[in-house]
Amino acid sequence: MPTHPPVSVVIPAYNEADSIRSVVEQVRSVLNDGGAETEIIVVVDGATDRTADEARSVADRVIEHPQNLGYGRSLKSGILAARHDLVAITDADRTYPADRIPDLIALCDRYDMVVGARTGAHYQGSAFKRIGRIIFRRLAEVSVGQKIPDINSGLRVFRKSQMLPFFPIVSSGFSFTTTSTLAYMHNDLLVHYVPIDYRRRAGRSKVRHLRDSLRAIQIITEAILRCNPVKVFLLLAAPYLFVALVCAIVAIMTGSSVWALCSLIAICTTGVLLGMGFLAVAVMPRRRPIDVPPPADGNEPQKAAHDS
Repeated sequence: MPTHPPVSVVIPAYNEADSIRSVVEQVRSVLNDGGAETEIIVVVDGATDRTADEARSVADRVIEHPQNLGYGRSLKSGILAARHDLVAITDADRTYPADRIPDLIALCDRYDMVVGARTGAHYQGSAFKRIGRIIFRRLAEVSVGQKIPDINSGLRVFRKSQMLPFFPIVSSGFSFTTTSTLAYMHNDLLVHYVPIDYRRRAGRSKVRHLRDSLRAIQIITEAILRCNPVKVFLLLAAPYLFVALVCAIVAIMTGSSVWALCSLIAICTTGVLLGMGFLAVAVMPRRRPIDVPPPADGNEPQKAAHDS
């Protein structure tokens, strides 16, 4: 009997001619050992080298974008084309261990999304990357109210029927993984993390750290405003509340009316910000699941999001 359900594997690739063949072969070898039907889709995102030719020789299906549309857009193209409801994604640069994909698949009967949480020296990177990663993770954890070991890992398994309703709000760029994680957690879907060893990449990184870091902060902030806006206003109100308390203490100790007025202004500002946050929550539309047609392999799609 097959050890795992039918699965479609989506691999976005941009100028990865030196590694795409070996990645596809590793994925196929690992999943074929499980005896279940496996489909491997490579999305060539406007590559200018031989990535498409290399992919066609080993993949079940190759989708080519005529120009570079971005990491997230490539994943969306592959997910839409997937024949099976269960979808795994990984990168084309050999950084993710293909032999861990079955471990993630095995947990999908208990969780809505299973993510490989990166570990090891190659994941740590420079001090700039580590600091940025901590900032993004902390922002995301404030947003969802739970710990997130790896906010943007590119190795994960999920169901197509659950992911499709989130396409309008999931990023088409580098932050696809970040926004999909937040979308699942904000809609009470279960995300589980499995530690994996992150390896040295083949070729040069396509990530532009400053641009993509600023974009990630913007996307995380937008996700908080869309799904839990009161937290943004609480963060904005906190400094004013602190100033109000300090000014009040100084006013009491010195008897100064100026400090008392400053305290009053800060308290009023705090109240206005909190009121805006509560109003934003009150007028938020209820999140409702979107009907999705059954996948091609006949599995019934599960409910994509819970009403809140």
